Amino acid sequence: MHRVEHVMGFPVSLRVDDEHVGEETADAVFAWLREVDERFSPFKAGSEVSRYGRGELPAGDLSADLVEVLDLCERYRLATGGAFDARPPGRDFDPCAIVKGWSVQRAAGLLTAAGARRFCLNAGGDVVVGGGPWRVGVRHPEFADKLCAVLELTEGAVATSARYERGDHIVDGRTGAPATGLLSVSVVAPTLTVADAVATAAFAMGAEGVEWAAGQEGCEVYAVDAERRVLRTPGFPTATGAGAAAA
Repeated sequence: MHRVEHVMGFPVSLRVDDEHVGEETADAVFAWLREVDERFSPFKAGSEVSRYGRGELPAGDLSADLVEVLDLCERYRLATGGAFDARPPGRDFDPCAIVKGWSVQRAAGLLTAAGARRFCLNAGGDVVVGGGPWRVGVRHPEFADKLCAVLELTEGAVATSARYERGDHIVDGRTGAPATGLLSVSVVAPTLTVADAVATAAFAMGAEGVEWAAGQEGCEVYAVDAERRVLRTPGFPTATGAGAAAA
């Protein structure tokens, strides 16, 4: 089974190689992601996130999902000394850096609950897989038609934070200024919740973020800094052999 839909502002590709997993499972995955877009988008005035950001929702009225997202935001704010902040100086509340990985990992949970063993869920370049090996390409931070690395994953996730899609959109919460110390940082972790949050947090921290990300439990890192130097942890699962297909 293979399906691609545009959700949350980016293409989401789902591939499941288990024949007993039917289209109804894909329906559930994309229905969940559409629900997340309605409830958690800071760009939709009526969403729960937008209403919370405007101070219209008291703590007792928040959904359990939003409470979980807020807890994750606070965890990474504290862990980075404020560099990662869903409410940086001069900007509205925006938890997208947490919501994307968290929601796609939840979608992967729907797949495994339905019996999927070999699958690849790619949400705008952030990927969670099961039953590999899968080969996943990491886009070059400056050339859209090139890869700077190819990794091999059996189980787990990889997320990349970079400037190439949305420009200087990641802000260092300590200063309110765009983070510019890195061109890109990719993080491999057991879940996309962790991979996406750590990649964004590391990018917000700048050059110091690479070492910080490498110290996070279960994380491996591949980064390109502003001087175009490649920094990687020894355990980053780089694929061997010529040629690779990006998932």
